[in-house]
Amino acid sequence: MSKTLFEKIIDRELPATIVYEDELCVAFRDINPGAPTHILLVPRQPMVKLSDAEPSDQALLGHLMLTAPKIAAAEGYGDAFRLVVNNGAAAGQSVFHLHLHILAGRPMKWPPG
Repeated sequence: MSKTLFEKIIDRELPATIVYEDELCVAFRDINPGAPTHILLVPRQPMVKLSDAEPSDQALLGHLMLTAPKIAAAEGYGDAFRLVVNNGAAAGQSVFHLHLHILAGRPMKWPPG
């Protein structure tokens, strides 16, 4: 099976503006931003979508949720950000490697979809 775009970024086979990384995840700027700050937070471990997660993935998913606010704060947004996960093509997922969108820098409207 071929690597996803995000796996190639994680493996440094494709360029990206990486803003954070640790042993479990990598965060980089979206090339088609939906907000002034739009960062994608991806686990190093391949997972197609959130609904594919297993109970054994709980620590990884928790790590992602705790890492997103740290990244937003480092970008200067404190607790003023939106976190989005698109699950499946019908929900707008276009790269099939779980990723969280960290959006900030403009007023967010509700509902988002």
